[in-house]
Amino acid sequence: GLSPKQAARRARRARRPGGLPPPYPNGWYRLLDSAQLPRGAVRSLALLGEQLAAFRTQDGQAYVVDAYCPHLGANLAAGGRVMGNCIECPFHGWRFQGEDGKCTSIPYAEKVPDFARVRTWPSCEVNGMLLVWYHCEGLAPTWAVPEQREITTREWVFRGQTEHLVDAHIQEIPENAADMAHLVSVHGPAIFSGTDLRYTRSKLWDFMKHVWKAEWQPEQEPNEHCSQMLVQHSATIFGKRVSLMDLMVSARQVGPGLVFLIFEHAFLGRGIILQTVTPLEPLLQNVVHKIYYQKNVPAIIPKFILRAECIQFERDVTIWNNKQYLPKPLLVREDSSIQKHRRWYAQFYSEKSIRLPVQKEGLDW
Repeated sequence: GLSPKQAARRARRARRPGGLPPPYPNGWYRLLDSAQLPRGAVRSLALLGEQLAAFRTQDGQAYVVDAYCPHLGANLAAGGRVMGNCIECPFHGWRFQGEDGKCTSIPYAEKVPDFARVRTWPSCEVNGMLLVWYHCEGLAPTWAVPEQREITTREWVFRGQTEHLVDAHIQEIPENAADMAHLVSVHGPAIFSGTDLRYTRSKLWDFMKHVWKAEWQPEQEPNEHCSQMLVQHSATIFGKRVSLMDLMVSARQVGPGLVFLIFEHAFLGRGIILQTVTPLEPLLQNVVHKIYYQKNVPAIIPKFILRAECIQFERDVTIWNNKQYLPKPLLVREDSSIQKHRRWYAQFYSEKSIRLPVQKEGLDW
Protein backbone atom coordinates (compact mmCIF):
# COMPACT_ATOMS: atom_id res chain seq x y z
CA GLY A 1 0.00 0.00 0.00
CA LEU A 2 3.04 2.30 0.04
CA SER A 3 4.46 4.25 -2.87
CA PRO A 4 8.04 3.33 -3.88
CA LYS A 5 9.29 6.56 -2.30
CA GLN A 6 7.47 5.86 0.99
CA ALA A 7 8.71 2.26 1.04
CA ALA A 8 12.30 3.40 0.45
CA ARG A 9 12.05 5.97 3.25
CA ARG A 10 10.64 3.40 5.68
CA ALA A 11 13.37 0.88 4.77
CA ARG A 12 16.11 3.48 5.32
CA ARG A 13 14.76 4.42 8.74
CA ALA A 14 14.44 0.82 9.90
CA ARG A 15 17.81 -0.30 8.58
CA ARG A 16 20.91 -0.74 10.72
CA PRO A 17 23.93 0.22 8.60
CA GLY A 18 26.52 -1.72 10.62
CA GLY A 19 30.14 -0.80 11.42
CA LEU A 20 30.83 1.29 8.36
CA PRO A 21 34.24 2.31 6.96
CA PRO A 22 34.84 6.04 6.32
CA PRO A 23 32.20 7.25 3.83
CA TYR A 24 34.54 9.13 1.47
CA PRO A 25 37.59 7.19 0.24
CA ASN A 26 40.46 9.14 -1.32
CA GLY A 27 40.46 9.19 -5.11
CA TRP A 28 39.03 10.60 -8.35
CA TYR A 29 35.26 10.99 -8.75
CA ARG A 30 33.04 11.99 -11.64
CA LEU A 31 31.35 15.36 -11.22
CA LEU A 32 29.48 15.53 -14.53
CA ASP A 33 29.92 14.99 -18.26
CA SER A 34 32.07 17.55 -20.05
CA ALA A 35 29.13 18.36 -22.33
CA GLN A 36 27.11 19.43 -19.27
CA LEU A 37 29.52 22.32 -18.66
CA PRO A 38 29.66 24.51 -21.79
CA ARG A 39 31.89 27.58 -22.07
CA GLY A 40 30.86 30.32 -19.66
CA ALA A 41 28.68 28.00 -17.57
CA VAL A 42 28.70 27.57 -13.78
CA ARG A 43 27.32 24.48 -12.06
CA SER A 44 26.50 23.88 -8.39
CA LEU A 45 27.46 20.42 -7.09
CA ALA A 46 26.90 18.75 -3.72
CA LEU A 47 28.97 15.62 -3.08
CA LEU A 48 31.60 14.12 -0.77
CA GLY A 49 30.24 16.21 2.08
CA GLU A 50 31.19 19.37 0.16
CA GLN A 51 29.44 22.11 -1.79
CA LEU A 52 31.37 22.82 -4.98
CA ALA A 53 31.17 25.16 -7.97
CA ALA A 54 32.40 24.01 -11.38
CA PHE A 55 32.85 26.53 -14.19
CA ARG A 56 34.34 26.64 -17.67
CA THR A 57 36.17 29.67 -19.05
CA GLN A 58 35.69 30.96 -22.59
CA ASP A 59 38.96 29.33 -23.63
CA GLY A 60 37.52 25.94 -22.63
CA GLN A 61 39.32 25.28 -19.34
CA ALA A 62 37.22 23.77 -16.53
CA TYR A 63 37.84 24.55 -12.85
CA VAL A 64 36.37 23.35 -9.56
CA VAL A 65 36.32 25.54 -6.42
CA ASP A 66 34.53 25.68 -3.07
CA ALA A 67 31.06 27.06 -3.68
CA TYR A 68 31.00 29.56 -0.83
CA CYS A 69 32.66 32.96 -1.16
CA PRO A 70 35.07 33.58 1.77
CA HIS A 71 33.84 37.19 2.00
CA LEU A 72 30.28 36.74 3.30
CA GLY A 73 29.41 33.20 2.27
CA ALA A 74 27.43 33.69 -0.94
CA ASN A 75 27.21 30.66 -3.22
CA LEU A 76 29.38 31.34 -6.27
CA ALA A 77 27.32 28.91 -8.35
CA ALA A 78 24.00 30.64 -7.58
CA GLY A 79 24.17 33.61 -9.91
CA GLY A 80 27.96 33.76 -10.23
CA ARG A 81 29.46 34.67 -13.62
CA VAL A 82 32.53 33.55 -15.52
CA MET A 83 34.74 36.55 -16.20
CA GLY A 84 37.93 35.71 -18.07
CA ASN A 85 39.59 32.91 -16.11
CA CYS A 86 37.73 33.88 -12.93
CA ILE A 87 34.38 33.23 -11.29
CA GLU A 88 32.62 36.36 -10.00
CA CYS A 89 30.63 36.28 -6.78
CA PRO A 90 27.00 37.39 -7.31
CA PHE A 91 26.91 39.18 -3.93
CA HIS A 92 29.70 41.80 -4.08
CA GLY A 93 31.50 41.07 -7.35
CA TRP A 94 34.68 39.56 -5.91
CA ARG A 95 36.53 37.58 -8.59
CA PHE A 96 38.51 34.40 -7.96
CA GLN A 97 40.92 32.69 -10.34
CA GLY A 98 40.05 29.13 -11.21
CA GLU A 99 43.67 28.03 -11.32
CA ASP A 100 44.71 28.92 -7.76
CA GLY A 101 41.58 30.45 -6.20
CA LYS A 102 43.27 33.81 -5.59
CA CYS A 103 41.03 36.88 -5.52
CA THR A 104 42.04 39.21 -8.35
CA SER A 105 39.47 41.97 -8.01
CA ILE A 106 37.20 43.63 -5.43
CA PRO A 107 35.13 46.36 -7.16
CA TYR A 108 34.98 48.72 -4.18
CA ALA A 109 38.38 48.06 -2.59
CA GLU A 110 41.68 49.82 -3.33
CA LYS A 111 43.72 46.70 -2.59
CA VAL A 112 43.02 42.97 -2.68
CA PRO A 113 44.39 41.20 0.42
CA ASP A 114 47.00 38.54 -0.40
CA PHE A 115 45.15 36.00 1.73
CA ALA A 116 41.82 36.49 -0.10
CA ARG A 117 41.21 33.27 -1.97
CA VAL A 118 38.78 30.39 -2.38
CA ARG A 119 39.80 26.74 -2.13
CA THR A 120 40.47 25.05 -5.46
CA TRP A 121 40.08 21.33 -6.18
CA PRO A 122 42.33 19.28 -8.49
CA SER A 123 40.28 18.26 -11.51
CA CYS A 124 40.75 16.67 -14.92
CA GLU A 125 38.75 15.93 -18.05
CA VAL A 126 39.15 12.40 -19.36
CA ASN A 127 36.89 10.20 -21.50
CA GLY A 128 34.29 12.96 -21.82
CA MET A 129 33.93 13.48 -18.06
CA LEU A 130 34.99 16.13 -15.56
CA LEU A 131 36.45 14.48 -12.46
CA VAL A 132 37.57 15.89 -9.13
CA TRP A 133 40.28 14.61 -6.78
CA TYR A 134 39.26 14.13 -3.14
CA HIS A 135 41.69 13.50 -0.29
CA CYS A 136 40.69 13.90 3.33
CA GLU A 137 44.07 15.51 4.16
CA GLY A 138 44.20 17.72 1.09
CA LEU A 139 47.06 15.79 -0.54
CA ALA A 140 47.69 16.16 -4.27
CA PRO A 141 46.67 13.37 -6.70
CA THR A 142 48.89 10.29 -6.46
CA TRP A 143 47.70 8.75 -9.73
CA ALA A 144 46.04 9.85 -12.96
CA VAL A 145 42.78 8.73 -14.55
CA PRO A 146 43.66 6.59 -17.62
CA GLU A 147 42.46 7.71 -21.00
CA GLN A 148 40.59 5.18 -23.12
CA ARG A 149 42.21 5.60 -26.52
CA GLU A 150 39.22 4.35 -28.52
CA ILE A 151 36.97 7.00 -26.94
CA THR A 152 39.44 9.84 -27.54
CA THR A 153 39.98 8.85 -31.19
CA ARG A 154 36.22 8.26 -31.61
CA GLU A 155 36.86 4.74 -32.81
CA TRP A 156 34.16 3.86 -30.26
CA VAL A 157 31.07 6.07 -30.13
CA PHE A 158 28.66 6.85 -27.29
CA ARG A 159 25.57 4.64 -27.35
CA GLY A 160 23.72 5.53 -24.14
CA GLN A 161 23.90 5.62 -20.36
CA THR A 162 22.02 4.69 -17.19
CA GLU A 163 22.01 6.40 -13.81
CA HIS A 164 21.12 4.96 -10.40
CA LEU A 165 21.04 6.15 -6.80
CA VAL A 166 22.19 3.45 -4.40
CA ASP A 167 21.53 3.59 -0.64
CA ALA A 168 24.74 1.93 0.51
CA HIS A 169 28.33 2.57 1.48
CA ILE A 170 30.54 3.07 -1.59
CA GLN A 171 32.72 0.04 -0.75
CA GLU A 172 29.77 -2.34 -1.10
CA ILE A 173 29.56 -1.73 -4.85
CA PRO A 174 33.08 -2.71 -6.01
CA GLU A 175 33.23 -5.51 -3.42
CA ASN A 176 30.80 -7.45 -5.61
CA ALA A 177 33.67 -8.01 -8.06
CA ALA A 178 35.38 -10.25 -5.52
CA ASP A 179 32.18 -12.06 -4.48
CA MET A 180 32.15 -14.95 -6.94
CA ALA A 181 29.38 -16.90 -5.19
CA HIS A 182 26.74 -14.21 -5.79
CA LEU A 183 27.16 -14.51 -9.58
CA VAL A 184 25.23 -17.79 -9.56
CA SER A 185 22.44 -16.83 -7.16
CA VAL A 186 21.84 -13.22 -8.26
CA HIS A 187 23.05 -13.12 -11.87
CA GLY A 188 22.49 -16.72 -12.96
CA PRO A 189 18.75 -16.42 -13.74
CA ALA A 190 17.90 -15.15 -17.24
CA ILE A 191 17.75 -11.37 -17.69
CA PHE A 192 14.24 -11.82 -19.11
CA SER A 193 13.04 -12.70 -15.61
CA GLY A 194 13.59 -9.06 -14.61
CA THR A 195 15.02 -7.30 -11.56
CA ASP A 196 12.60 -8.28 -8.78
CA LEU A 197 14.49 -10.94 -6.80
CA ARG A 198 11.23 -12.57 -5.74
CA TYR A 199 10.57 -13.63 -9.32
CA THR A 200 13.96 -14.03 -11.00
CA ARG A 201 13.82 -17.78 -10.37
CA SER A 202 10.43 -18.05 -12.03
CA LYS A 203 9.85 -21.42 -13.72
CA LEU A 204 8.73 -19.51 -16.82
CA TRP A 205 12.35 -18.56 -17.58
CA ASP A 206 14.03 -21.49 -15.86
CA PHE A 207 15.04 -22.99 -19.21
CA MET A 208 17.69 -20.27 -19.63
CA LYS A 209 20.73 -19.65 -17.40
CA HIS A 210 23.69 -17.28 -17.40
CA VAL A 211 26.99 -18.99 -16.64
CA TRP A 212 29.87 -16.96 -15.21
CA LYS A 213 33.53 -17.77 -14.70
CA ALA A 214 35.32 -14.94 -12.92
CA GLU A 215 38.60 -14.14 -11.25
CA TRP A 216 39.55 -11.01 -9.27
CA GLN A 217 43.11 -9.84 -8.60
CA PRO A 218 44.73 -6.58 -7.42
CA GLU A 219 47.39 -5.08 -9.68
CA GLN A 220 51.02 -4.57 -8.68
CA GLU A 221 53.10 -1.39 -8.43
CA PRO A 222 52.96 1.20 -9.87
CA ASN A 223 49.25 0.44 -10.38
CA GLU A 224 48.45 -0.81 -6.90
CA HIS A 225 45.41 1.51 -6.93
CA CYS A 226 43.90 -0.72 -9.66
CA SER A 227 42.41 -4.21 -9.70
CA GLN A 228 41.27 -6.56 -12.44
CA MET A 229 38.26 -8.84 -12.76
CA LEU A 230 38.24 -11.18 -15.75
CA VAL A 231 34.84 -12.64 -16.62
CA GLN A 232 33.78 -15.28 -19.12
CA HIS A 233 30.06 -15.19 -19.79
CA SER A 234 28.05 -17.86 -21.54
CA ALA A 235 24.41 -18.88 -21.55
CA THR A 236 22.55 -22.17 -21.68
CA ILE A 237 19.08 -22.95 -23.02
CA PHE A 238 17.60 -26.22 -21.80
CA GLY A 239 21.07 -27.07 -20.55
CA LYS A 240 22.80 -26.55 -23.91
CA ARG A 241 25.37 -23.79 -24.38
CA VAL A 242 24.51 -21.07 -26.88
CA SER A 243 27.80 -19.83 -28.35
CA LEU A 244 26.12 -16.65 -29.65
CA MET A 245 25.96 -15.44 -26.03
CA ASP A 246 29.66 -15.98 -25.28
CA LEU A 247 31.22 -12.76 -24.04
CA MET A 248 34.58 -11.83 -22.53
CA VAL A 249 34.60 -8.97 -20.02
CA SER A 250 37.66 -7.32 -18.52
CA ALA A 251 36.64 -5.07 -15.62
CA ARG A 252 39.40 -2.79 -14.38
CA GLN A 253 38.74 -0.92 -11.15
CA VAL A 254 40.74 2.33 -10.99
CA GLY A 255 40.66 3.79 -7.50
CA PRO A 256 37.51 3.71 -5.37
CA GLY A 257 34.99 5.05 -7.88
CA LEU A 258 35.91 4.23 -11.49
CA VAL A 259 35.52 0.96 -13.43
CA PHE A 260 36.40 0.27 -17.09
CA LEU A 261 34.39 -2.74 -18.38
CA ILE A 262 35.67 -3.80 -21.79
CA PHE A 263 33.46 -6.22 -23.76
CA GLU A 264 34.73 -8.53 -26.50
CA HIS A 265 32.46 -10.67 -28.65
CA ALA A 266 33.53 -13.08 -31.38
CA PHE A 267 31.77 -11.21 -34.20
CA LEU A 268 29.84 -8.34 -32.54
CA GLY A 269 33.04 -6.46 -31.85
CA ARG A 270 34.36 -4.55 -28.85
CA GLY A 271 33.17 -1.78 -26.59
CA ILE A 272 33.32 -0.41 -23.08
CA ILE A 273 31.05 0.53 -20.21
CA LEU A 274 32.44 3.24 -17.97
CA GLN A 275 31.06 2.87 -14.46
CA THR A 276 31.45 5.84 -12.11
CA VAL A 277 30.45 5.79 -8.44
CA THR A 278 30.27 9.16 -6.68
CA PRO A 279 29.27 9.54 -3.01
CA LEU A 280 26.61 12.24 -2.69
CA GLU A 281 26.10 11.48 1.02
CA PRO A 282 27.64 8.91 3.40
CA LEU A 283 25.12 6.26 2.32
CA LEU A 284 23.99 7.57 -1.05
CA GLN A 285 25.92 6.81 -4.23
CA ASN A 286 25.34 8.18 -7.73
CA VAL A 287 26.23 5.39 -10.17
CA VAL A 288 26.45 6.11 -13.90
CA HIS A 289 27.09 3.59 -16.69
CA LYS A 290 28.11 4.99 -20.10
CA ILE A 291 28.57 2.64 -23.04
CA TYR A 292 30.83 3.26 -26.05
CA TYR A 293 30.97 0.78 -28.93
CA GLN A 294 32.49 0.30 -32.37
CA LYS A 295 30.79 2.69 -34.77
CA ASN A 296 30.41 -0.01 -37.45
CA VAL A 297 28.23 -2.12 -35.13
CA PRO A 298 24.47 -1.36 -35.22
CA ALA A 299 23.41 0.76 -32.21
CA ILE A 300 20.88 -1.86 -31.12
CA ILE A 301 23.73 -4.20 -30.06
CA PRO A 302 25.35 -1.92 -27.46
CA LYS A 303 21.93 -0.73 -26.33
CA PHE A 304 20.93 -4.34 -25.65
CA ILE A 305 24.20 -4.93 -23.75
CA LEU A 306 23.57 -1.80 -21.67
CA ARG A 307 20.00 -2.88 -20.96
CA ALA A 308 21.15 -6.36 -19.90
CA GLU A 309 23.83 -4.84 -17.67
CA CYS A 310 21.22 -2.50 -16.16
CA ILE A 311 18.94 -5.43 -15.26
CA GLN A 312 21.78 -7.30 -13.59
CA PHE A 313 22.93 -4.16 -11.76
CA GLU A 314 19.44 -3.44 -10.42
CA ARG A 315 19.34 -6.90 -8.89
CA ASP A 316 22.45 -5.91 -6.93
CA VAL A 317 20.85 -2.58 -5.98
CA THR A 318 18.04 -4.40 -4.20
CA ILE A 319 20.63 -6.18 -2.06
CA TRP A 320 22.74 -3.06 -1.41
CA ASN A 321 19.74 -0.90 -0.49
CA ASN A 322 18.72 -3.25 2.30
CA LYS A 323 21.89 -4.94 3.55
CA GLN A 324 24.04 -4.23 6.58
CA TYR A 325 27.81 -3.77 6.29
CA LEU A 326 29.59 -6.34 8.44
CA PRO A 327 33.20 -5.39 9.33
CA LYS A 328 33.81 -9.00 10.40
CA PRO A 329 31.65 -11.16 8.11
CA LEU A 330 31.29 -14.90 8.53
CA LEU A 331 33.19 -16.21 5.51
CA VAL A 332 34.09 -19.67 4.24
CA ARG A 333 37.25 -20.63 2.37
CA GLU A 334 35.59 -20.01 -1.02
CA ASP A 335 34.96 -16.38 0.02
CA SER A 336 38.68 -15.60 0.47
CA SER A 337 38.74 -13.05 -2.36
CA ILE A 338 36.27 -10.84 -0.45
CA GLN A 339 38.73 -10.40 2.40
CA LYS A 340 41.49 -9.88 -0.14
CA HIS A 341 39.43 -7.14 -1.78
CA ARG A 342 38.86 -5.40 1.55
CA ARG A 343 42.59 -5.32 2.25
CA TRP A 344 43.18 -3.83 -1.22
CA TYR A 345 40.39 -1.24 -0.87
CA ALA A 346 41.68 -0.10 2.55
CA GLN A 347 44.44 1.89 0.81
CA PHE A 348 41.86 4.55 -0.08
CA TYR A 349 41.27 5.40 3.59
CA SER A 350 43.56 7.50 5.78
CA GLU A 351 43.92 7.88 9.52
CA LYS A 352 42.21 11.26 9.20
CA SER A 353 39.37 10.00 6.99
CA ILE A 354 36.00 11.32 8.16
CA ARG A 355 34.09 8.68 10.10
CA LEU A 356 30.39 8.51 10.78
CA PRO A 357 29.11 8.74 14.35
CA VAL A 358 27.61 5.52 15.71
CA GLN A 359 23.93 5.54 14.83
CA LYS A 360 21.55 4.14 17.41
CA GLU A 361 18.19 5.17 16.02
CA GLY A 362 17.71 5.13 12.25
CA LEU A 363 19.73 6.94 9.62
CA ASP A 364 18.82 10.58 10.19
CA TRP A 365 22.16 12.38 10.14
